[in-house]
Amino acid sequence: MNKNVFLLSCCQGLMTTGNILLVTISALVGKMLSPTASMTTLPIATQMLGLLLTTVPASLVMAKTGRKLGFSLGNIIGTLGALIGFIALSQSQFYLFCVATFMIGVGIGFATLYRFAAIEASDKPARAISMIMASGVIAAVLGPNLAVWVNHHFPTVNYANSFLALTCVYLIALSLLQMVKFNEVSAKQSNLVPRKVKEIISQPQFIVAALIGMISYSVMNLLMTATPLAMHRHGFDLAESALVIEWHVLGMFLPSFFTGKLVERFSAVNMTVVGCIFMLACAAINLLGVSHWHFMIALFFLGVGWNFMFISATALVSQTYEPHERAKTQAANEFCVFSMVVMSSLFAGWLESEIGWQPLNIWSVPIVCVALGAAFWFKQHSHHELSVSKP
Repeated sequence: MNKNVFLLSCCQGLMTTGNILLVTISALVGKMLSPTASMTTLPIATQMLGLLLTTVPASLVMAKTGRKLGFSLGNIIGTLGALIGFIALSQSQFYLFCVATFMIGVGIGFATLYRFAAIEASDKPARAISMIMASGVIAAVLGPNLAVWVNHHFPTVNYANSFLALTCVYLIALSLLQMVKFNEVSAKQSNLVPRKVKEIISQPQFIVAALIGMISYSVMNLLMTATPLAMHRHGFDLAESALVIEWHVLGMFLPSFFTGKLVERFSAVNMTVVGCIFMLACAAINLLGVSHWHFMIALFFLGVGWNFMFISATALVSQTYEPHERAKTQAANEFCVFSMVVMSSLFAGWLESEIGWQPLNIWSVPIVCVALGAAFWFKQHSHHELSVSKP
């Protein structure tokens, strides 16, 4: 691991902290401030909408201005969003809070491209992706505990002070970002004529990779977002919900320390299959009971399944384009993935309230099976080496 990958990992971890903090408290804030039960998870949906609408512009901005300026711009927007979140919650303004989470989503949207920047900075793509994802361990510990600690020691209406703490976290990330040396596209490469987007995204490998990324992220986000609501419904408090979210996020990112090596050894497709099995196990455990241990183990498995599937999907996508095609290809992939994430965030609260926690888990099973089927199909029909290597 080189210095640039390490710094990018730190920046990614600090930016992801904002996402985890929002997951921990936003549904609870929505329950207190939203005008109707169906809008409880609207702040999380607007965060994901900001992320979605940023995916294409972020890639195009970086193609024109370079990675550093693009990432700095995203960080600044996220920081402003955190400050607006503090003001909104202090004044109990639900819709202004949704504006704040939208802006934080924009910042996180830029930050999703850190994993591609790490690939470009390393000669071991799968391990670079893993190191970026492993930085989520910072978020797993810092995000939920930041919400609980700040609320305990500096209590304010609607957890407002948590967003002042988040502002400081984002400013630290912005400072570290300035020390990164990015591997930009050379002048010779930029003069090459890229393929049309249609040609790139019609490749079977891109289709399968994008599908795996979409399913892994949307199912994970759906169940993760609904969990604090389900736990609240069954009598658990914020600290107990935060602990479950913390273990879930550890499951999301802790395996990243070795997922890259597993992908290199067993192939991205095989690790996708393993990830699907973990997600199916999550649904099974949630159907067995609603104790604190059921929530904790199931959500941990959900995180591990997402980790294996999402890193594998990213590794597969990174093999489908040349350096001068990276902006449009990465934009197309991120748009596909996060459009589904927005939908899962928007409907999570409504589904948990209307159909219930256990039926929600039942419906996740056939969706995960689609990803499982796609992985088996690609494994049988591909004549290329599936283990991750630089194109």
